[in-house]
Amino acid sequence: MNVIRITDLSAPGLAPFARLTEAQLRSRRDPERALFIAESVKVISHALDAGCRPVSLLMEERQLHGEAADVAARCGEVPVYVGERELLKDLTGYALTRGVLCAMARPRALPAEQVCAGAHRVAVLEGIVDPTNVGSIFRSAAALGMDAVLLDPTCCDPLHRRAVRVSMGTVFQVPWATLEEWPEGGLARLRAWGFRTAALALDKRAIPVDHPDLAGVEKLALVLGTEGDGLSAQAVAACDDTVMIPMHHGVDSLNVGAAAAVAFWQFRQR
Repeated sequence: MNVIRITDLSAPGLAPFARLTEAQLRSRRDPERALFIAESVKVISHALDAGCRPVSLLMEERQLHGEAADVAARCGEVPVYVGERELLKDLTGYALTRGVLCAMARPRALPAEQVCAGAHRVAVLEGIVDPTNVGSIFRSAAALGMDAVLLDPTCCDPLHRRAVRVSMGTVFQVPWATLEEWPEGGLARLRAWGFRTAALALDKRAIPVDHPDLAGVEKLALVLGTEGDGLSAQAVAACDDTVMIPMHHGVDSLNVGAAAAVAFWQFRQR
């Protein structure tokens, strides 16, 4: 291992962990150098399993021969920056609760048609900008048998540090892509690929998620909307069906992450 003990917090190699914003890490102007940050041994392991390329590691000194030893060994000759807990807190501005971070090369974006090839259950996200919600949806999608996740161009990046962390690394297990020309064009493409599209929305015309008309649909794309406002009227109008989760006790709706989990379970392939 290429272990580097931190003596200078301004060292250029530490920039991805402390001084670069999410937009700078993503580096749209230079996609060949784009990065993302994976946090915790479990998440980094999932990323490595998926073929992501490590660039550098940052960890507490005690992790070097402890929990993170196997991960560090898997990363080969990349720089492994180490320091005491308080020093790393000074660097990053927060305590490393998981003890280890890994800067990784951003994988090549997949086309939507490739992600959907062979899929039978797809989640489609419109305007979901909270990384916590995106991460939660990915975790539910993986756990409850969704084959892929598609995002409209305004959604939060699934490789945002917090989305990766909340997903527990499932962003590397569930294929995902951006669906352009949203909503009408994107939904038309899904229909051309054989998917029936169902908007999850609060609408008086909506049918319940357990309606028999939706039981046994071979290929289904479940469309979920932004926090607060929900799906746009254009997206709802362009979908084949509108479905809702029946509510009780005067509750008007669920958080989009919770609603996604309920819907994924209901529409899972039997």
